[in-house]
Amino acid sequence: QVQLVESGGGLVQAGGSLRLSCAVSGSIASIYTMGWYRQAPGKQRELVATITRSGSANYAYFVKGRFTISRDNAKSTVYLQMNSLKAEDTAVYYCNADVRYGLGSAGPNDYWGQGTQVTVSS
Repeated sequence: QVQLVESGGGLVQAGGSLRLSCAVSGSIASIYTMGWYRQAPGKQRELVATITRSGSANYAYFVKGRFTISRDNAKSTVYLQMNSLKAEDTAVYYCNADVRYGLGSAGPNDYWGQGTQVTVSS
């Protein structure tokens, strides 16, 4: 069974920083694209940033220059460094992973973490 476990959320003042982590575990052969999404109350889930296995990153316009996504393939972990946080960044942040299985194994390719709350006070 594949699991994504997120950590690092919390309460921070506007202008502050937080670092989110998401570790993937389970019987998989590799992880392709990993990403972070967020969902604020009353709003749809939206993409924050994604990163390919080779390290190519893509950001939503509203976090460019403030957030940095990175990954450690040896640890099957993706990170999101969030700087210059704003009140509008308040949301539940979800990790996503596109996984592949080895020969003789099969299962879903798309997995989500349970979410971690980020609250930015103004």
